[in-house]
Amino acid sequence: MKGTVGELGEFGLIRELTSRLTATPAVRVGPGDDAAVVAAPDRRVVASTDILVEGRHFRRDWSTAYDVGRKAAAQNLADIAAMGAVPTALLLGLVVPAELPVTWPTELMDGLRDECQVAGAAVVGGDVVRGDTITVSITALGDLRNQEPVTRGGAQPGDLVAVTGWLGWSAAGFAVLSRGFRSPRAFVEAHRRPEPPYHAGPAAAGLGATAMCDVSDGLIADLGHIAEASKVRIDIRSGLIDIPSQMNDIGQAVGVDPMQWVLTGGEDHAIVATFPPDVKLPARWKVIGEVLHPSALPQVTVDGAPWTSKGGWDHFGGEIES
Repeated sequence: MKGTVGELGEFGLIRELTSRLTATPAVRVGPGDDAAVVAAPDRRVVASTDILVEGRHFRRDWSTAYDVGRKAAAQNLADIAAMGAVPTALLLGLVVPAELPVTWPTELMDGLRDECQVAGAAVVGGDVVRGDTITVSITALGDLRNQEPVTRGGAQPGDLVAVTGWLGWSAAGFAVLSRGFRSPRAFVEAHRRPEPPYHAGPAAAGLGATAMCDVSDGLIADLGHIAEASKVRIDIRSGLIDIPSQMNDIGQAVGVDPMQWVLTGGEDHAIVATFPPDVKLPARWKVIGEVLHPSALPQVTVDGAPWTSKGGWDHFGGEIES
């Protein structure tokens, strides 16, 4: 293998990347043709796309290429699961400088492949081009398996609000990294490589979830999308949310209330959903609030009151108000 992307060339790089991939039964035609063919037994395809830009979404001094691959795949595959679908395939669009060592995109592909395997999906194709800034564009596909999609617009007054997965871990890890530290490792790794509960999305659909989304921009911000789409008020009860002792320790060390990370920290890709009150939820789901009739505009409250701190993330405006 030659040293840089430019030395290897476009088609050499493509051969190197695709040689690292594995397939699943859903892949009928994989990389190497004009387009991939992925089975869609449900006859409906769930699709989602995201872009990661170096310096904006990841830093090479904080994360390895493998970490970036795992994270890029996870945040897209989580969107598929949050619709109640099973992830099936992933497509990669990659922009890299010619002087970039070949090991970086190959390790990125290893990360994408391995995260896809966790979710039961496969990388089926993509494109690579030369550019000044590393940019990773991902499109993920999924299959509903005869379930109806669970959107953000079905929450009803009286529903329970429940979450599965981590909350605030990525934000706590970001705070640690921002101050030049690399431990506690569990929180740093949560920022580098989120672990979405992929199985929980389709399972929630089977349990009768009325609305659902993954927590990518922060719990308040993402529940705000459900509140707006469903025209309801959602009240989070802070006393129902457990904060790990190590997160409390990090908060004390950096002068941040860890509840801030739990409520507004994104990139954990937990799944939050609303359920009818009579549904018996598995232990993996933690009830954290309820859906109410809107008092005025649809909104999210915490312990009955508006959250006055910043809430969530807007790519063009930074943090947004809840």
